[in-house]
Amino acid sequence: MPSHFRIRYAIAALLIAAAGAPVSAQWLQLRDPGTPRTSDGRPNLSAPAPRAGDGRPDLSGVWAAEPSEEMIRSRPADDPLNAELLYISRYALNILADFKPADEPLRPEAAALLRQRQQSDGKDIPTSHCLPGGVPFSTLIAPFKIIQTSKVVALLLEDNNPPRQIHLDGRALPADPWPSWMGYSVGRWDGDTLAVETVGFNDRPWLDALGHPRSEAMRIVERYHRRDFGHMDLELTIDDAKMYTKSFTVKVGYRLLPDTDVLESICAENEKDRSHLDHK
Repeated sequence: MPSHFRIRYAIAALLIAAAGAPVSAQWLQLRDPGTPRTSDGRPNLSAPAPRAGDGRPDLSGVWAAEPSEEMIRSRPADDPLNAELLYISRYALNILADFKPADEPLRPEAAALLRQRQQSDGKDIPTSHCLPGGVPFSTLIAPFKIIQTSKVVALLLEDNNPPRQIHLDGRALPADPWPSWMGYSVGRWDGDTLAVETVGFNDRPWLDALGHPRSEAMRIVERYHRRDFGHMDLELTIDDAKMYTKSFTVKVGYRLLPDTDVLESICAENEKDRSHLDHK
């Protein structure tokens, strides 16, 4: 599939996936007394990163992925989903965006599954049927909230996902985990970077809107670094030998959404789209 058609397909799939979602975040204007501000009262997003009581960087806050250039260029000014498109990473469109098509590390079975999913014009993406987006897709398409303690970091994802827990209490990863949407995560601090390892995934979510698959063998490593008050970097490495010939790494930028909170999102509540999605 030529690259420009791939982008158009992925954007269409993302619009279908977002059709039942609320306008993300920005629903509450609450002045946070802990937010550093400039002389005019605006949040100072370039202020130093905050520290928790144990001296570690505090990742807490409502975060959204830096938008892709493709999404910014393609968004219609009068589209009701206009605001949603500002929260979508380029890797939500295509997790292999850094590869030339001829160099993509797809195994034949993964390539066949990708072609099959693209024949549905995005209508089979799990999020369009009120199912979770999973990891890493969900944090690439919508705001999420991080709540950090010394023993666990919780991620509250706005787009119809269960909460995700990253355990910092020294426990080991389970040897034979029950496959799940969000996996099982343990983390440790490497200097000012939170390093997270996750296993135990099921194979149902897509990695991106194009339909790149994941298997139950997938293992991911994430490295979160809050470089200042308003910006965080994520280095994400995906290792899934069943679907890909080698592991690969993407780097995602996130920006803080200050003075707001995430919304509850229950996809099936007052849902009007599924009857249309099931028909060509």
